[in-house]
Amino acid sequence: MNLFLKTKNALIGDRNFYGKVFIIVFPIIIQNTVTNVVSLLDNVMVGRVGTLEMSAVAIVNQLIFVFALCIFGGLSGAGIFSAQYAGAKDNDGLRYCMRMKMYIGILMFLLSLFIFTVFSDNLICAYLAEDTPPEDAAKTLHFAKTYLSIMLVGLLPFTVAQVYSNSLREVGETRFPMIASVIAIVINLVFNYFLIFGKFGFPKLGVAGAAIATVISRYAEALVIVIYSHLKTPRYQFIKGLYRSFKIPFILCKKIIVSGLPLLVNEFLWSFGIAMMLQCYSVRSLSVVAAANISNTVQNLFNVAFISMGSAIAIMLGQVLGTGDKAKARDMCNKLLFVSVFVSIITAALMALLAKVIPEIYNTEPEVKKLAFEFLLVTAAIMPFNSYVHGCYFAIRSGGKTIITFLFDSFLMWSLNIPVAYILSNYTNLYITYVFLAVESIYIIKSIIAAILIKKGSWIRNIIN
Repeated sequence: MNLFLKTKNALIGDRNFYGKVFIIVFPIIIQNTVTNVVSLLDNVMVGRVGTLEMSAVAIVNQLIFVFALCIFGGLSGAGIFSAQYAGAKDNDGLRYCMRMKMYIGILMFLLSLFIFTVFSDNLICAYLAEDTPPEDAAKTLHFAKTYLSIMLVGLLPFTVAQVYSNSLREVGETRFPMIASVIAIVINLVFNYFLIFGKFGFPKLGVAGAAIATVISRYAEALVIVIYSHLKTPRYQFIKGLYRSFKIPFILCKKIIVSGLPLLVNEFLWSFGIAMMLQCYSVRSLSVVAAANISNTVQNLFNVAFISMGSAIAIMLGQVLGTGDKAKARDMCNKLLFVSVFVSIITAALMALLAKVIPEIYNTEPEVKKLAFEFLLVTAAIMPFNSYVHGCYFAIRSGGKTIITFLFDSFLMWSLNIPVAYILSNYTNLYITYVFLAVESIYIIKSIIAAILIKKGSWIRNIIN
């Protein structure tokens, strides 16, 4: 009985704790849910145009995903300091961090623009299996290049929106980034319908229409979030005077680079690793690419709860660590991780129940639907482990232990997940779903390592003093 009560007190918080979690995480959940629902609908719309078109969009979105996570990683270094400055109520520190984010974001945008422009053919062709019929390969390449060339126009507003949204979240303002994102998502959905299928007098543009709709929504989101932030400077005083000077104290700049570089490298290697695993699977056929695209889109929707909890963990632990209360940080970490895993078990069960039904809404071949169903079942089984690993990553990161997160995250991916995916896909005849299961099961190993790192507690530290 005493052991039960001790465990209950260690893992389950009081009403005040869950109130704080709800205030931070609920708007993020709403934002991510709406984003992924629209992504699913977008995917279905393109899928109704044809399998080749859907495969082309899936390939390009995988490349854009690498860019998006590099932006996330690049901004995260400054974000660690921002969360702790928010806890210490230091507006100057917050302002410096936001300037640093802007510099990093613009640099990442220019570098990505160069890579996607110069190496687009090579990047896209890497996903086309050797036995793909030449006509299908040529059409897929054409659709993908068309989609990518338009999507590049939306990279800059996406970067700016991320700088502002992340900065607001780190001070506890999660509601308005949600509103701005929902506005953009609705615009994206409406113009998807108009431009993909040529409705209400708009031209029927297929994959090009999907890209144009996304770009329009990116500019809308950036405008809304920037205008709101500067209109509310009395409330968010760190925004005031943001562009009066571009100075950042050298010591802080150095600290951000030292802490942030491993995160940037980690997010690049992790996102590139995800792209590489899809490339490994793609050697089997374009049907596998299409099925993986369906599975990824659906699982992103069901992953919303624990992905959003990762943001809450980073914000809440960062702010507590900024006050120097280490005991409270450890206790809060355990409770937040418990919430994340508990919710993921429920959503995993729901995804497993719907795994057979969802692929049927796509206008694609039976083989693609069958593989998508199997991939979703595997993902559901592994989701609780994935949730725990994700939460631990953000907990460790909140204390600035970015080298550890790099080794724990992308290093393990490149030393375990990718070799397993590559060897099994290329050198065995093992059924592709079993290959996918073997790769995803590595999350069980990572969850054990994560538990050891969290228990050790070396991540619990204040980095702004």
